[in-house]
Amino acid sequence: MTTDFDLRLDTLRAAYSSAKLSPRALIAAVHDQATALQAEFNLFIHLLTEDELEPYLAALDSKSPAELPLYGIPFAIKDNIDLAGIPTTAACPAFAYTPDTSATIVEQLITLGAIPLGKTNLDQFATGLNGTRSPYGECRNSVHPEYPSGGSSAGSSLAVALGLASFALGTDTAGSGRVPAALNNLVGLKASKGLISTAGVVPACRTLDCVTFFTATAAEASQLLALTAELDPCDEYSRANPLWNDGSAFGQVKSFRFGVPKQPEFLGCPESPALFATTIEHLKAMGGEPVEIDFSPFLEAARLLYEGPWVAERYSVAGALIEQQPDAVLPVIKAVLEKAPGTTAVQLFQAEYRLQQLKAVCDRIMATVDCVLTPAYPRPVTLDELHAEPVKRNSDLGYYTNFMNMLDYAAVAVPAGVMQNGLPWGVTLFGRVFTDQYLLSLADMLQRQHGIALIGGQSITSPAPQNTARSDRARVVVCGAHLDGLPLNWQLKQRGGRLLEATCSAAHYKLYALAGGPPFRPGMVRVADEGVAIEVEIWEIPSSELGSFLTGIPAPLGLGKVQLVDGSWETGFICEPYGLEGAADISEFGGWRAYIKSRS
Repeated sequence: MTTDFDLRLDTLRAAYSSAKLSPRALIAAVHDQATALQAEFNLFIHLLTEDELEPYLAALDSKSPAELPLYGIPFAIKDNIDLAGIPTTAACPAFAYTPDTSATIVEQLITLGAIPLGKTNLDQFATGLNGTRSPYGECRNSVHPEYPSGGSSAGSSLAVALGLASFALGTDTAGSGRVPAALNNLVGLKASKGLISTAGVVPACRTLDCVTFFTATAAEASQLLALTAELDPCDEYSRANPLWNDGSAFGQVKSFRFGVPKQPEFLGCPESPALFATTIEHLKAMGGEPVEIDFSPFLEAARLLYEGPWVAERYSVAGALIEQQPDAVLPVIKAVLEKAPGTTAVQLFQAEYRLQQLKAVCDRIMATVDCVLTPAYPRPVTLDELHAEPVKRNSDLGYYTNFMNMLDYAAVAVPAGVMQNGLPWGVTLFGRVFTDQYLLSLADMLQRQHGIALIGGQSITSPAPQNTARSDRARVVVCGAHLDGLPLNWQLKQRGGRLLEATCSAAHYKLYALAGGPPFRPGMVRVADEGVAIEVEIWEIPSSELGSFLTGIPAPLGLGKVQLVDGSWETGFICEPYGLEGAADISEFGGWRAYIKSRS
């Protein structure tokens, strides 16, 4: 069930720019739809009134769509994130307070022109993955009434899935931005910790919390992240976004290696294994190479979140209220937090040490792949199952999510199928910290490859990006002494370099044996006429090491752009023209290896 509006960012921008639609008209219509759907889905805790909406609409009267990237874009806010002048409840009336200022992320979005519709329902204190743990009513699935919306960002996912908001803000400590996304046919971006400010967010686990975006498409999540990933002096956990992860990093991925759990767990679901296998085939068709990985250290890290001392961090927020007003907190939340008061500092440090051991193991695994693919959840659980076994069935939903922030990885949930009963099914792509735009690039490609209908039956009509996606690894084309096994190759391997591909340049180059040495080196020069294809290798090194590699390259060589045989351009070795003095043209050999072999 959705409204009749197409609220995608590009669609609304076009409608506003052509004056076919105004923010006032859209917000009034969406508000009416939200009011009509509220009784069935319980998605809002506070839907803004006309008077409360007026200041945001009035602020746009003197602006135009060309001036503001999010001009007139409606969005919803999880009710553990502050909106100035509106109560923040965290789904607990006794906890409620009214902030004077908005959370940093909310203020950013409003400044960009977006219009807040209201505060959305959630599992109380963001403790849950199902959307049923709220005194403001259970949130059911947007598609199937026998299933939950997922949580804890329940109402936020529904606001987008039901066509009421272009995007919504959630939070994600243990999966709260990914599970509801997968259950409602949405993209759920859990960016790297600290990229999106958490100032003005009621903590669940302050050291782990992330603000998340719910969108219909990965491309929209990419745009929103690029607009809001800024260092926030008001948030001591805020982190600067490396330039390799800015908006221009979103693009096409030619080839990649993705990890897959050796023995994926589906908890007896009869449909999930085939859906997961189909997604693997789609990634292979996109140029991906699956690599089986040992998933046990990730799962052990996940268990630490609720079985270890981190539950005490949650208690630090709700504990005082539980002690003073026990009835103010839902019984299931108290049951989750009940062991927290007995946690000791010794237990915390012991768990920290174990987590660091596990992270070292997991990081080594992550270094061998570009990302990892898992189901978003092993199997769906029904509302009846949640009522019968609330803790166990909630845990089932978090099987593939709880470790992510513990290990400091980036993740995006993306639609990847539909179950026989119509319930959406999704996967998660996760990667090393600050690879968010790269993961979103793969998610965009997967959405296009899979062709699953978006919310409201819409399809992706925008053209795919033409640039090459970037990650925390830089690609370098080498043609001489840095080739695998040759004298300077150690400079790449010392920096964690990995050989990706042996290929050829476009047929527009000449190769010269430069004067001097050892080490003897070639120079590759682009020419207008009589060029040939030169054998080259593409290596990958951490972006953080590229600067030291560049500064160590002696004249007359340097790094520039080299065109490959497939027409693409990559960063690679080039030679300045003055360096050809005394050089010998060795183009006829087609590569440095062949030339070296001829000399021996």
